[in-house]
Formats: sequence, C-alpha cells, structure tokens
Amino acid sequence: MNAIEKASAAQVQAAIPVNSTWVSANAGSGKTRVLTNRVARLLLAGCPPQKILCLTYTKAAAAEMQNRLFGSLGAWVMKPDAELRAELETLGEVDLDADQLRLARTLFARALETPGGLKIQTIHSFCAGILRRFPLEAGVSPQFVEMEERQAKQLRAEILEEIAIENGAVFDGIAWHLSGDDTEVLLDGILKLRASFEGFDEVAVAAALGHENGVTDQNILTAVMQGLSDGDIDRLAKAMAAGTATDQKHSVKIYQGMKVDASAALDLYETVFLIASGEPRKGSFPTNMVKDANPWVPDMLDVLKDRMVIARDQRLARVAFERARALHDFASEFLGRYDRRKALLGKLDFEDLIEKTRALLGRSNMAAWVLYRLDGGIDHILVDEAQDTSPAQWDIVRILAEEFHAGVEERETPRTVFVVGDEKQSIYSFQGADPKAFAEMRALFADRLSQVAQTLHQTELLYSFRSAAPVLAVVDKVFTGDAREGLQGEILHRAVKSELPGKVELWPFVEKPEKPEENPWYMPVDSRTPDDPRLVLAEAVAARVAELIETRHELPGTGQAVSAGDFLILVQSRGPLFHAIIKGLKAHGVNVAGADRLKIVEEMAVKDLLALLQFLATPEDDLSLAAALRSPLFGLSERDLYKLAQGRKGTLWQSLWTHREDWPEVVGMLDKLQGQADFLRPYDLLEQVLTAHDGRRRLVARLGHEAEDGIDELLTQSLHYESVEAPLLTGFLGWISSDDVVVKRQMDAASDRVRVMTVHGAKGLEAPIVILPHTTKRAEGAHAPQVVSVNDLPVWRAGTSPKAIATVEESRKQLVREETRRLLYVALTRAEQWLIVCGAGSLSKDGESWYQRVEAAMQACGAAASSPPDGLTGESLVLEHCWSSESAEPQAKGAAGSVALPEYMLVTAPLPERAAKMLSPSQLGGAHALAGEGEDEQAAMKRGNQIHLLLEVLPDIPQEDRADAAKRLLDADDWQAVFNEVQAVLDAPELAKVFAQDVLVEVPVTAELADLNGARILGRIDRLVISDTEVLAIDFKSNRQIPNTAGETPEAILRQMGAYRAALTQIYPDRTVKVAIIWTYRAKMMELPEKITTEALLRASPS
Repeated sequence: MNAIEKASAAQVQAAIPVNSTWVSANAGSGKTRVLTNRVARLLLAGCPPQKILCLTYTKAAAAEMQNRLFGSLGAWVMKPDAELRAELETLGEVDLDADQLRLARTLFARALETPGGLKIQTIHSFCAGILRRFPLEAGVSPQFVEMEERQAKQLRAEILEEIAIENGAVFDGIAWHLSGDDTEVLLDGILKLRASFEGFDEVAVAAALGHENGVTDQNILTAVMQGLSDGDIDRLAKAMAAGTATDQKHSVKIYQGMKVDASAALDLYETVFLIASGEPRKGSFPTNMVKDANPWVPDMLDVLKDRMVIARDQRLARVAFERARALHDFASEFLGRYDRRKALLGKLDFEDLIEKTRALLGRSNMAAWVLYRLDGGIDHILVDEAQDTSPAQWDIVRILAEEFHAGVEERETPRTVFVVGDEKQSIYSFQGADPKAFAEMRALFADRLSQVAQTLHQTELLYSFRSAAPVLAVVDKVFTGDAREGLQGEILHRAVKSELPGKVELWPFVEKPEKPEENPWYMPVDSRTPDDPRLVLAEAVAARVAELIETRHELPGTGQAVSAGDFLILVQSRGPLFHAIIKGLKAHGVNVAGADRLKIVEEMAVKDLLALLQFLATPEDDLSLAAALRSPLFGLSERDLYKLAQGRKGTLWQSLWTHREDWPEVVGMLDKLQGQADFLRPYDLLEQVLTAHDGRRRLVARLGHEAEDGIDELLTQSLHYESVEAPLLTGFLGWISSDDVVVKRQMDAASDRVRVMTVHGAKGLEAPIVILPHTTKRAEGAHAPQVVSVNDLPVWRAGTSPKAIATVEESRKQLVREETRRLLYVALTRAEQWLIVCGAGSLSKDGESWYQRVEAAMQACGAAASSPPDGLTGESLVLEHCWSSESAEPQAKGAAGSVALPEYMLVTAPLPERAAKMLSPSQLGGAHALAGEGEDEQAAMKRGNQIHLLLEVLPDIPQEDRADAAKRLLDADDWQAVFNEVQAVLDAPELAKVFAQDVLVEVPVTAELADLNGARILGRIDRLVISDTEVLAIDFKSNRQIPNTAGETPEAILRQMGAYRAALTQIYPDRTVKVAIIWTYRAKMMELPEKITTEALLRASPS
C-alpha cells in the first residue's frame, strides 16, 4: 500500500463503531475526519442519534464537526446507489444491501428530526443541559443563566468592595500584601482552587510549610548562635575587619547585628552569610587575606552559613503561614458572598457548570437516573481534543462511562468509548488541561473495559495529510533526546504527500548591537531605536512577505502565485515584535488581518464613536466634543478647532453653535443626534451615526477596512448591554469603559489577508507558508499564580518563599518548559509547504530557545547554507524537497511576459459613483413654523423631543402611573408642563383611534420619489393607522402658533407630509392614503388635503 492507502486504512480501523478506541493522532492526521466518520458509521449501524454524545473542546470545533457530518449525510440523500456504495466503502462499510443504502439516505432527516438529536457539544454545554434538566437535584435555579467573564469580573469587584466596607479586618489581612493588578490575580487563584478552601487546618498548613508554631526570631537567632558566645562573634568581626574592603563591610554588619534586636540581627546576618537567592555565600568569602591570618574563620563561617540557610527558611515559613491564614480568612469570606450573590442572581460561572454536574453525577445512583432521563441513556461517548480536557472534566466522562458496564452481558450491541487527542498539542494548562491525565485516563478505561471482557483498542495516526516531508523531518529532529520531555514518547511523522514540494528556512539570528543607537531627547523614553533587533527582524519579515506577493512568486506543485492569505505568522505573545510586524506589513502595503485579539476601547474608530457618544450624553464635555470633531466623522482641522476653542465664552458646543454657518452640516448632525440621544437606545444611536449620517464610510475611508471589526464589535456590545441592563446612553458608556473588552477575531484564510497571531490562537489552523519570528526563550516566571497548592492545601506564594513553596514553584517551571516545547510542536506543524524560522534579541545560554532547537535539528537534517533575505546579515540554512528553482523563481516586478494587455487595462477606471444621499422628509426646505412663533430654536427642539418621547412611551403605561414615568423619563424642572400637554392629547376622545393597540408607532419609511427627481427619502412616521381600505399617516407637531386651516400650515411640514403621502402611495397602491398633523398644544388633529401636500412637494428644495 502507498502512503495514502496506509493512512486511510488507519483511519478506517480507528472508526470501527463496535470498538472502544483510544486514538493518539499526530498534527494534521485527520482526527476530526475520523471522529465524523465514526459518528456516521454508528448511525449506519442503527444507533439512534440521541444515544450518541460527542464532546468537543470549543464551540467552533463542535460547529465544524456538525457541519462536516451533516454535509456528508446530506450528500448521501441524492447520490445514486453506485456512488453511495463506493463512498460508504471508503468509510469501511462493505457488502451493503439495498436496505442499508435506504437507511443511509434517511440518516440526515433522522439526525435533524429526532427529539434530543445528535449531541455534538462542548463539555460546558453538556453540563448546562444536564443542570437544566435536573435543577432541583443539582441545587440550582431552574432558570439559571451562564455568567460571562465580564459579568463575573464585575461581580467579584463588587464583592471585594463590600468586604472592604463591611469586614475591614479580613480585607486588611490581604491588602498589606497587594498592589496594582494583584487583586484580580489573587481572586483568579482562589476561584481555581475554590474546593480547597474548606476551613483552615492550622496544623496541616504549618506542617506543609515547615513552620513550627510559637517560633520567634529570638528562638531562631539563639539556634544560629548555639555554641557561640558574644566573644566568638566579636573575634570573627575583628578578623574580618583586618581584611579587604569587602571583608570590612561584612565585619561592620556582624558588629551591628550584635547590638540590635533579633529580627534586625537576622536581617543583617542574611546579607553577610547568604546571597540574594538564599544560597550560602561562596567564592572569596572570606578573602585569602583573612584566611591566611585566621585559619579558623572558614570553619566558623561554614557553620553560620548552614545555620542561616535553615534560619531563613524558618522565617519565610512563618511569613508564609501568616499569609496562608490571611488568604484562608479572606477566601472563606469572598467565596461565601460570591456563591450567595450568584444564587440570588440565578447565575453560574463556567467552573460551576463542571463542579455542580460532577457533584450531581457523583452521588450514589444519580448517574444512572440522569442517563436514563437523558432520552433513555447514552450508548456511545466520543471525546475530541482529549489532551485539552481537565481532570474535573475527565471525572464527568469517567462517571458517564462507568454506567456502560452495568448490565453489559444483557446488551446485543456494546456501548463504546472513543477518545481522540494528541498529548504533544496540550497547550492550555492555564485552562486546567493536564497532559498526564490523557495517559492516566487511557490506562483507567483500558482497565475498566478489561473487567467486562472488552478491549480498549489503541491506535496511532502517524500520517500527516497537511505538511510536506522537510517540515516533518525537522519536527522529528527537533523533538529528539531531552526535547521529548513533556511530549510523551518518541516523535514520528510520515508524510501522506511525500512528493509535495517543501522547504524549511532558518534565517540568521538578529542579535542586539554592541553599541545601540540612542533616541533623540524629544522621543518618548520607552520608544525603540531603529537598530532594535525586533524592529530589524519585523522589517525583514514584512519586506520578504511583500516581495513574494508583489513578484507573484509561485508555490511549487500548486501552479498558484503566492497571495496574502497564504501566510500565517505566529508569535509566542503579543509583544513589541508582534505589533512591529503588523505595522511593517501595513507600511509595505500588504493586506494584513491585524491583531487576532481586539481590545475594543483601544480601536481608533471606537474611540471616535465613544467620544461622540460622550458628548451627546454630556454636552458640556469639551474634550470629547473636540476629539469627535477632529475624527473622520466630522473632519475638522487643528486650525478649525483652534478657531472654535480659543477665546470662547462658554462651552465648545456653544461656540460651535455660534459659528454654525461655517459648519452647517456638522452642527446639523450634532443637533439632530442630541435630539435623539435621550430616547434612542445606544445601538440605535450608533446606527444613526454610522448609517444615516454616513459615519461608517467616513471612518473606513480614513482608518482602513480593519476599522470595521471594531465598529461591528461595538455594535454587538451595545446590543448585549441592552439585553442585560436598562438601555441608557450614560449607563452604556460607563459599562463599555469599565473593563477591557477583548474579542477574539476569526482569522479566516479565505479573506486573503496575512494572519499574525499567537500560537495558542492558531491551534487547528494551517497555511501554505508559516513564519515563526518569535523564537527566543520566554521567562518561566511570567504569569505565575499567586495561590498554589502544597500537599493539596492552598497557600499564598510570595516573591521569596520557603522551601516547600519553592519546590512547588520549581515543579511549575518544569511544566512550563514542557508546555513551551509542546507549543513549539504546534507552531511547526501549522506549515503545509514552506516554514520560515527566524529570531531576534538574545539566545539562551542553555540552548532551550526555539531558534536553537530548530537550528540543531536542521543541521542534523543536513540543511544547506544559503544567502539571507534582504536586511539581514549572516547565513541562512535551507532544507528543501522537490522545490523546483525554475517554478519557484520570482518574476520581475511588473513583468508582463509576452501576452499583450487588453485595451481596458490601459485606461484609468472611472471613480465609482457615490450612492445617492438619503433625504430626510423634514429637511426639504421651507419654514417649520408660522411667523411670530418667537421661541428659542433650541428650547423648542428640546420640548418637541420630550413631547415625542412621552407620546411614544406613555400610551402603553396605565393612567395612574404616567406622571411618575414622565418624571423619570424627562428628568427636567419643567416636566409637568410637558406632561400636561401630552396627557391632554392622550385624553382627547377624538384622538383615541390614533393610540389604539393596533396602531403602528415610529414607523421607518423609505422610497424613491419621482417628484424629487428620483431621490430617496428616509423618514420615520410617528403613528400609522392601517385598515383594509385606508392608510393614515400622523405626525406630531409641538408648534405654539397653530394654523387655522390646512392651507396655512408651514411649508416645511406640507413638504414633509407630501413626501410621506408619496412614499405610502407606492407601498399601498390599493388603498387611500391620507396624512394628518396632531397639534399637541391644542390636542387637535388636522388632515392635510392631497392637493396642497403634493404641490408643496413639487416645490421642495432638498438640503
């Protein structure tokens, strides 16, 4: 068999539906396909869909698997017998009869229509489903809601403030040790180990830390000085004083230690006898001058050094014990309040879903009852990405699987467990994943199955359908010897596409210059100089990517020119190099997707929109208005802003209003938005800015298409806010600014943009060309937890800790080193054909950096030396296979070959016509009020907006509650007058039909009007009464001067109503259209005849 046949045979073997199987799958080996095929074969074997449970790690993975499965099942419905039989044979189903083919065609409908259906979901979704089915048994609210991280963070902050106010002693116990963001890190640690805070076992904690109760610094000092008199110490100090300057400094401290209290003396002696890390001082301590004159000194110093090591650890243990006590006191208070508040709110966090389900299933006989109620039980469990499953999640799978053994001899078809994963790709320890659990659970399932005379079939998928042979060769060489530590066993890959051209490049490392350039004095102190190695590398990467795209470099074996979507650039973290690469790509004109994580409030377009909303909420906010005016939304220059701001009297908005003739469009937009800000929801207000006022186009034109991600996410957040809070503008602004909202962006290669992201974010992705520029060693102490477990007891880690905690910390660092190797494995195996490895900064002395490991692997593979890319010096290493230099030779930039360009290619394309601007029916020209109205324009507009708001809201509120509602809505001193005017309209008998339940309110309308030369209007009708024969459009007007007849109505109102009539006539051609005004000042409705409104519309002059 060839490689493809061998790889397919291994997949078929793994997917046999009657076997319980544990699959260890290399990267790119098609494990999702195996999982999908197994589900299909279970359905073909007659298993009801509701008896299959498939657990995945992410919602995206669940959706992908479901789409693949339904795609296959759906395709079977229409395939002829011969094609269907051939496809099923590739799955391993042979000798199928006509009945089985008919069954295959029904599986799609059955999977969709069966109550309960196929359970392809994340473990959290599965747990949420169980808790909703059994809320009383689980002790949760039947209407519980999963709490998002943002809500949980806000709740934690509220509880922390409560504790500080109501239980100051407990809060003070931890406050002494906290600074900056430490509080949030501490709370995260407490929540991760929440089950461990079950009372404070003083004896056990003291024993775990090596602390003896009652031991004081005086006791410790006495033990240090045991057998030594004051004269001995004085003699030592004198001997040291006769030595070098360094010896003399130590002598002074020894003398001082004899004159101070025990605590201060121990502090001094630590600096004499120990180094900063706590190890005994060695080397020239004492110097030869002291040793030669006093041969007895080294022996005494050795005794004191050894005793001080013990003394230091005793003191640290005592401090750690005191911190542990403070931690337990605070954690007990915090967790109690946190659980009570969640219960009161009917919310569960993600950890609650797992823990409460585990507790429910762990109770005697409860698992069997739950499974029975879940559509009669589960017969087959499938677990995807098993290496990322946490021990708590494994417990749930284990409990469910244990029920499989009950009554096994009575079943015709066996229940099965199918697990697929790859220990080498376990990189989510910060979410609880433990690769050791993968092997432990494999052994556990094998043992349990053997007890019921069944076998756990263990299969390896070694063949990669993704990567070319050189890439896999380097991967195998990287992870040999000690580099296998943490990856479990020998690393071996085989390429299915053995003839696929492949190439691995290692660029020369960019080291720090011996004499770095200095920035000019006026540059920020943290800005980077041009010779910073990360900036040099970022420029080289960007230039190389741009060159390959511009020259239409062809990927060998594909016949396709390289495009931006072919590149995947992976880093270990989003640091300076990450941002420099994105900036460099943009500078070279490369289409780049931007950062893979989006901090919404830091996006420039979002800042501009929020500045505008801040002004609308608080018109006196000059800074926000200035920021909005300078943004692309309005486009004022610095000179314009200076003209408005310098020497102004009053606010910036008042100054702008005074100069409204200079910027009529800006003032008009702001004035209209101000009138809407009090009654539009945040989402609707943003849509007005972005759509009605062309804000989206203006922002994208200035900031680029990547601005749309931030804009869209701001809209999404505004909708989400409206679903959980009262939709007030001020509340939304406080909510969106209270926390850094980070959104994970979907990096889709189909968008044809270079993807720059972290390796964690790239899990499951692949690309023809992968570049790894961030290959230096990261600090192992980064993101270290504050709360750690010593002998299963939670304690509070400090910067300097006793031996017990230091041992735990060293174990953690070892796990970090192992996960860093697995992270490198994930990074390398994303590449299909071309892998480029490079680096900048400083290489590690222990050879543990990614760059050094790849360099050693390439040398072992016999890579050849090559010239480096432009901008770098030194030699590159290249390993390639079937990489035809002829086919891969870049074309000269702009080369056209021998094909003549068509004529149209030589003609400048005309600029696209800009879409016609929407016209507002109220802005068609003419006077809005009768002569002699005499009221201030802004005051009249404010009162009109208030009246419109009440007329929209109050009809649905009981009569007796309307006054209170009006007072809350208006929040103004003159609310009573406005309310009285509106109440008179609502009480008028002749207007009752206008406020009936079936009348449409605030109806948007748009149409192209022939009377306006085909221009399109966009308006909003206050009330629309529709019957079988008639349509009546009504607009509220709050004018104080009211016409006596329809013919005296102000011209602008006649034109507006004429536009409404013309639009509604198009929409309802079979009904009579009428328009009318309700003059709120007199609670009077006036119908406007068709003739005068049509003639007014013909006179319109759109602005």
